[in-house]
Amino acid sequence: MNNYIEVRFDINPCSEVMTDILAAMLADEGYESFVPDQEGLTAYVKEELFCREKLTEVRDSFPMAADITTRDTLVEGRDWNAEWEKNYFKPIVVGEECVIHSSFHKDVPECRYDILIDPKMAFGTGHHATTTLILRRLLATDLAGLKVVDLGPGTGILAILASMRGAAHIDAVEIDEFAYTNAVENVRLNNAANIHLHLGDASVLASIRDTDLFIANINRNIITADLAAYADTLAPGASVVLSGFYEEDIPVILKTAEPLGLRYADHTVLDNWASLKLTLPNV
Repeated sequence: MNNYIEVRFDINPCSEVMTDILAAMLADEGYESFVPDQEGLTAYVKEELFCREKLTEVRDSFPMAADITTRDTLVEGRDWNAEWEKNYFKPIVVGEECVIHSSFHKDVPECRYDILIDPKMAFGTGHHATTTLILRRLLATDLAGLKVVDLGPGTGILAILASMRGAAHIDAVEIDEFAYTNAVENVRLNNAANIHLHLGDASVLASIRDTDLFIANINRNIITADLAAYADTLAPGASVVLSGFYEEDIPVILKTAEPLGLRYADHTVLDNWASLKLTLPNV
């Protein structure tokens, strides 16, 4: 079993943008998973990949004005599935129709859609409000025969539910290599052969066209930076479902969306997190 180093980053002042940027910088150094909170970020890296000099370089080169302090702790090898079961990942039922659970769970509720995932050290189990918001949308939408894109699938649960709901083809694009590998495993566990996973960033979208439904659960800054690339993939009459931001961020996203021909359809809110639906009119 692998040993990990847990590194705690206390950031003052702290924001979601800061933790997202820090996580991206750490991912380049081999860190595999991240737990942000209101005061900073906790990150994990395999012991053999941990380098204190690199850690100092990341901290000192952080591009935003903030005081960052770090402390690291050895996490000895253990049964990570058991750790998830004990501390993080419990079966979750969404909309009384979909249950998300792992192979180590017992007494799983019966639902119409049964999603099996083994998250390991990757995050994205459906417990976060943003994931729940999009899962609810997918359950309420007729996906039969649609071509879907899921940008930033994490463990893959949104793409997997889209497949179960009858989508004809799903392209899932993941920038993080560890999350990509985990998504591949989870897609296989659920026999979702119509999900095509791509390792890369939004540049992958240049080869994707005629999308009927585009999903992105990321964060506001990444969405606004890449929204034009999302729009370029769309078929006339397509929908874009976004999350990963707060309700007060919606006007910022709409300011970027409107010049691209994307129109506000509606939004939903859970714990102040928002899911925004945009539509591209038929031409």
